[in-house]
Amino acid sequence: MATPHAVLPHALEQQDRPSPAHRTRPGHLGWLRSGLLLGATAALTLTVLPGTAGADPGEATTPAQAAAMVAEADHELEVVTEELNEAKVVLERQQAAVQSAQRAAAEAQAQLDALDGQIRQLARSAYTSEGLSHLDVILTSESADDLLHQMSTLDAIAGHTSDAITEVALAADEAESAQEAADAAVAEAQQQIEAIEVKQEDLEAKIADYKRQYAALTAPQREVVAAAHGGTQAQAVPTGVVAPSGAAQVAVDTALAQVGDAYVWGAGGPDAFDCSGLTQYAYSAAGVSLPHSSRSQSTMGTPVSVSELQPGDLLFYYSPTSHVAMYVGNGKMVHASTSSKPVMVVDFNSMSGFTHARRIAG
Repeated sequence: MATPHAVLPHALEQQDRPSPAHRTRPGHLGWLRSGLLLGATAALTLTVLPGTAGADPGEATTPAQAAAMVAEADHELEVVTEELNEAKVVLERQQAAVQSAQRAAAEAQAQLDALDGQIRQLARSAYTSEGLSHLDVILTSESADDLLHQMSTLDAIAGHTSDAITEVALAADEAESAQEAADAAVAEAQQQIEAIEVKQEDLEAKIADYKRQYAALTAPQREVVAAAHGGTQAQAVPTGVVAPSGAAQVAVDTALAQVGDAYVWGAGGPDAFDCSGLTQYAYSAAGVSLPHSSRSQSTMGTPVSVSELQPGDLLFYYSPTSHVAMYVGNGKMVHASTSSKPVMVVDFNSMSGFTHARRIAG
């Protein structure tokens, strides 16, 4: 079988002729659930069989099909990128849990050490020549009142000792539980790191292969790719946009200021962005912290209907969520759309797959 980047130019040189409607392969996101990236590999393998009446699934017979398949690969790569972004967000949460558990363990150990010192002091007081036994009290008491007073003192010391020992036991249990929780969190975090590293390596290989194929497309065919993911016609940067709050205004202004910057998988600024990196960067300028993940961002803020959209609202695409854009008013949005396009302003209705919107500020 020919290599993908060698086959694609051949596919694009075939004469245009009516082609069967391109159908999305069923379950093309299933490889995400299994942890494999076979979908991207299939989308990037473009074997051409000229003159055959019915091509096998995954094979391109026309330039239009080839461009559509590259567009699908581009989308799948973004899905993987956002999965990677989400994994990093989860890892950060786990690392925070580790730090919290370790602090709890340290505090419990400090309490244990302090109580241990108290017990040692009580022991010295009760069992050295400085202390008295019940027999000593009886033999040395000068009166009944003196006897009762000394007996009460001894009972109080014994009771305090018992309470301190109980506290020590509880503190020890807390320290042990906290340390176990910290160890479990560390182990889970390490597993996440290893999974991320595997995904990162595989993703980088797919991205390199995709770039080789994309370079073989003609300008009109690149427009086909862009149209499938983010719109083809970039709009002028709007001026005079008025957001509903100060934070939303700063976010909108910041996002629009990045128009023209490059799209780079996993980038969060200041000169290159992926989709969630752009919205995170824009709201960070407004003092609002967002995770670098479209999926995590899609649960933040409050839901808003399309009819009530205001500048600064975030727009989410696909299920599960793998793309985010920012609404800037008048039916326009700004987003880092795809590797074939820089950050740009497009019509809100130029991109399919919209699922819902969230208001982060305002």
